[in-house]
Amino acid sequence: MSRSDTEILAAPGRWRLYLQLTKPRVVALIVLTSVVGSLLATPGLPPLAALLWGNLGIGLAAACAATLNQVLDQRIDAKMARTRTRPLPTGGVSEAQALTFAAVLGIIAMLMLWLLVNPLTAWLTFASLIGYAVIYTLWLKRATPQNIVIGGAAGAAPPVLGWAAITNTLDPHALLLFLIIFAWTPPHFWALAIARRDDYAKVNIPMMPVTHGVEFTRLQVLLYTVILVLVTLLPWIVGMSALIYLAAALCLNAAFLYYAVALKRTDRKELPMKVFKFSVQYLMWLFLALLVDHYLPLGFQ
Repeated sequence: MSRSDTEILAAPGRWRLYLQLTKPRVVALIVLTSVVGSLLATPGLPPLAALLWGNLGIGLAAACAATLNQVLDQRIDAKMARTRTRPLPTGGVSEAQALTFAAVLGIIAMLMLWLLVNPLTAWLTFASLIGYAVIYTLWLKRATPQNIVIGGAAGAAPPVLGWAAITNTLDPHALLLFLIIFAWTPPHFWALAIARRDDYAKVNIPMMPVTHGVEFTRLQVLLYTVILVLVTLLPWIVGMSALIYLAAALCLNAAFLYYAVALKRTDRKELPMKVFKFSVQYLMWLFLALLVDHYLPLGFQ
C-alpha cells in the first residue's frame, strides 16, 4: 500500500467507510449465530478464550468476505439503487484500499483462529469465506436463479464454526443449526429480490423474480417458509432443546407463515421489504430462544 493510501486510510472519519465495506449488520447477525453455536456446544459456560478468539476470528473473516463481495460487485453495485451509495461506487474507497483492508482482515482472522483456537475452525472458516466471496459472488450469483439456495451453505456455516471453536469437532447438533439457516436463507433473500427485482434485471443478475417472475417467487417463498417451519422443530424433536425454544419457534413460525401467505396472496408493494426485515428479526430471536432454553430448560429434553 502506498503512502498516500496509508494517509487516506488513516484520515479522520474514514473508518466509517471501511466499516460500511464490512456490512456490519450482516456481520452482527453472523456473529450472533456463531456465539450461540459456541454457547450451545457445552452444558455450562465454554472456555472464555475459545469463545472470545473464536467468535472474533469468525467475525473478522465475515467482514473480510463482505469487503471482497463489494470489491467484486462494485460495477453492478454502481447501477443498483440499493447499493450505489456504497464506498466503492462513490469513490470513497479505492479498489486497492478495499483489497488491502480485506487482506488484513482475512490474515488476522486466519492467524487468530489457527493459533488461538484450532485448525479445524480455521479451515472451516476459510472454506466459508471462499464459498461466499468467490464461489457465490463470482459464479453462482451470475449463473443460476438457484444461486441463493446453493450459496446459502456459506451463510449457514457460522453456528458450526462457533461450535467447532469450542469442541474442535463437527457435531450433529451444530449441523441442525446450519440446516435452520440454510432453510431460512431462500425466503429471506427472495423477499428482498422481489422488492429489488428491477435493480437485478438492470444488471442482468438472474435472481428468481427476474428469470421466473414475481408470482412464482412468491410461491417459492411460501414453500421454503413451510420447510423452515419443519426444520426449526427438529431441535425440539431430537431433544436438543425444550419448551422455551418450542414456544418461541411456534410463535415466530406462525408470524413468518402469516407474512409468507400475505406475500403470496397480495400485491402490496411494501410487503416484500416487510417480509425481508421480519426474517432478520426472526432468525435473531430464534437463536436467542435456543440460547435461553439451553440455560433455562423447561420440560423434557
